[in-house]
Amino acid sequence: MSMKRIVTVASLAVLLIGVAQCTAGPNVPALKDVFKDHFLIGGAPNRSVVTGRDPNAAAIAEKHFNTITPENDLKWQRIHPLPDRYNWEPADSFVAFGEKNEMFLVGHTLVWHSQTPRWVFQDEAGDPLTRDALLARMKDHITTVVGRYKGRIKGWDVVNEALNENGTLRDSPWLRIIGEGSEDKRYDFIEHAFRWAHEADPDAELYYNDYNLETSRAKCDGAMAIVKHLQSKGIRIDGVGIQLHGGLTYPSVEGLEYAITSLAATGVKVMITELDIRTQARGYRGADVGRVNRAGTDDPTAATAETQKKLAEKYAEIFSVLLKHEKDVTRVTFWGIYDGRSWIGGSPLLFDRDYQPKEAFFAVVKAAGQR
Repeated sequence: MSMKRIVTVASLAVLLIGVAQCTAGPNVPALKDVFKDHFLIGGAPNRSVVTGRDPNAAAIAEKHFNTITPENDLKWQRIHPLPDRYNWEPADSFVAFGEKNEMFLVGHTLVWHSQTPRWVFQDEAGDPLTRDALLARMKDHITTVVGRYKGRIKGWDVVNEALNENGTLRDSPWLRIIGEGSEDKRYDFIEHAFRWAHEADPDAELYYNDYNLETSRAKCDGAMAIVKHLQSKGIRIDGVGIQLHGGLTYPSVEGLEYAITSLAATGVKVMITELDIRTQARGYRGADVGRVNRAGTDDPTAATAETQKKLAEKYAEIFSVLLKHEKDVTRVTFWGIYDGRSWIGGSPLLFDRDYQPKEAFFAVVKAAGQR
């Protein structure tokens, strides 16, 4: 055997041992099995996971999750970067990975004010589009993307983060141009997005998704108003996603229960769609990508035993609430796979930077056992 082949075989053996260590062991049950009688459990893989460049993270996803949502590769700027260009390869890899592992695939996201190229809202001269032109551009995007994955992606975050903290609609280009500042047109861009998504795939579930619904009752009420408006128009909406980017001291049990029960009362499914917990005690608490970066949210004390204990306790509390309301909660998705690739840094997930389950992992498993 050549030296090159010996090195290759040895490297593969080390890799496989690493994968085995992060997925095997009698004390590491699969989360999807732990919660199989309660709700779907998932994660948000990035491109390195679904393409095999991060096999340890892929092994975590394959063992523990029965649903996945792409972290970035279905957002407009990634999949449709130029007017005449679609970049399908990353999203195709996500879908192939999910289908290979028989997972429920969620598409994220079709209409959002952020991570959307400027050209979407401008004409060739750089001036704002007209209402009709922006509606046509939205329809083309939704029809093309949803149509490509018809029957494969089973649920879509159709509209993402359209609300202010007080429950009013965010002053985004979608609202300004399509709504034209008119009260009777304020929900028009949301109506059209849901209608066209349904036309592109009549069997897919359609969701509204937002953050801080569990910390702001006014914002939760705003989400309820969106649901009721669509229902009044006979437009399909199947669920609302509570992102739940939490912290060691929030959300409160009362706030989370208010969001779950209030949204469920409208007759739609309730999902936790982007779960993670900041280990920082201070700083910005929302999920606005314009105000969050790893350098600003990282926490040098995240790995300490005291912080990990608090993290485990908060996860246990959250899952106790979710299990209490399991008749209304249909899915729980973590925003990431492991700490090393979290969008906020620190120690926000159940698996550490070495791909190992943390104290928080076992706290979540214990919460299911107590239920």
